[in-house]
Amino acid sequence: MVDNIGSSSEGFKYNFYAADASIPDSVEDHSSIKEQDRLLPIANVGRIMKQILPPNAKISKEAKETMQECVSEFISFVTGEASDKCHKEKRKTVNGDDICWALGSLGFDDYSDSLKRYLLKYREAEGERANQNKSSNNEARD
Repeated sequence: MVDNIGSSSEGFKYNFYAADASIPDSVEDHSSIKEQDRLLPIANVGRIMKQILPPNAKISKEAKETMQECVSEFISFVTGEASDKCHKEKRKTVNGDDICWALGSLGFDDYSDSLKRYLLKYREAEGERANQNKSSNNEARD
């Protein structure tokens, strides 16, 4: 597992650490990221876990906390890869295509393919919604 992945651009610094890695003192001094800001809310993680389990299944607090660490680290890892790509391309905004690319480049091709299909459907739905709003606004003016 990678202990430290970092990149910096235009004064911004991003550091991602594995859950079991010790964070150097120099990073702790300069980083104002709180533990709760680094992790997904545990209630959301628990709710997602419950959706996949049988209705009578119980989830321990330790299991939720472990999953919370894992998914937060995964998101940071993928986002860091996408952010590096954007930095190399001199862009400041990470978009869905960048996340798909990052998943593929990190070896998560199955997730990348699924997310690309979802992103296409999402964009189509957003386009249809925009067209509906535009036509209803035009009708209201007439």
